[in-house]
Amino acid sequence: VVRHRRQKYRCRCGGCIETALEPEKLIAGGRYSLDFAIAVAVEKYFNHMPLARQVRDMQRHGLVVDTQTLWDQLWALSRLLEPSYLALGQHVRQAPVIGADETTWRLMESKGTKKWWAWAICRENAIYYELHATRSGAAAAAILDDYGGTVIADGYDVYESLRKQRLAANASSYRLAACWAHARRRFVAAEPNYPQATAILEQIGWLYELDSRARGGPAAALTALRRSAGRLIVEGLEADLKALRGSVLPRSSLGTAIAYTLELWPELTRFLDDPAIPLDNNGTERALRGVALGRKNHYGSRSERGIRVAAIFYSLIESAKLCGVEPAAYLRAVAHRSIRDPKRPVVLLPHQFRDETATA
Repeated sequence: VVRHRRQKYRCRCGGCIETALEPEKLIAGGRYSLDFAIAVAVEKYFNHMPLARQVRDMQRHGLVVDTQTLWDQLWALSRLLEPSYLALGQHVRQAPVIGADETTWRLMESKGTKKWWAWAICRENAIYYELHATRSGAAAAAILDDYGGTVIADGYDVYESLRKQRLAANASSYRLAACWAHARRRFVAAEPNYPQATAILEQIGWLYELDSRARGGPAAALTALRRSAGRLIVEGLEADLKALRGSVLPRSSLGTAIAYTLELWPELTRFLDDPAIPLDNNGTERALRGVALGRKNHYGSRSERGIRVAAIFYSLIESAKLCGVEPAAYLRAVAHRSIRDPKRPVVLLPHQFRDETATA
């Protein structure tokens, strides 16, 4: 506990008294500092420590507090961060290629537990989450908004259905690209029982090896390599898959792997002509690990307001990690600017904060 003594000043007549300014507080007149709120947020959404566990940890150090007090700090801090959160979503949607994925989340109300979904869209320096009650096309439409670039996903049919709906309505739509990692996993699962899968896995490995040769170089070199050697690998792989399809049972592990891959073939081969499209959606899946770990530790959210707060903190903290900046320092910078200028929404994205600190 830090106590601040504030000097009071008065004029000679005693009619006017001024008190020195106190340190910046997240909640005006509150007991806790801004850094306290940031520490609570980082512990929960970065280190995945539930509020009840934080309370017990603080009590061991002599600070008696309850979970409601900690939640009040998170709620007040999230209000300052929300403009940056919304701007982060727009920043992700401005990328020519984004990854999209979703995972489960729990809403633990008094009436029982409901399954919600954490939807994520990702680019090279940011990830944006929205939590929705369904895994439907309406949720996909909400997070993608009016995006018109290329979406790389795992074959979940809602993305294709939404794309077709937009085209039918003469609205701006997006292209779909599929993930080779998802296709590969099916052949890995089939390999113990079907030795034929080994040759398929080897050819998929050649695609990754080809991309690794041009990694870090100019985009033109990668495009040329994909259009020449990459196209030959893809054509040979397609021929082998079609030849195998007639010799295995359709419902076997190898048969379903072949069917899945050939069904998504146009989307799987879209990378050949666009160097910006990665071979897989692993970047988005890695960015979802924070949400998955949080779900495992504190199970979910107790209210829809808590769901909204979780989406804000996970988006900003995971994006800060992608940019290589310290999440606590980034959250502190956004909150400080918002407190100093409460009448104007403050927007500061993690990559902007990184660039500011690099040039300071």
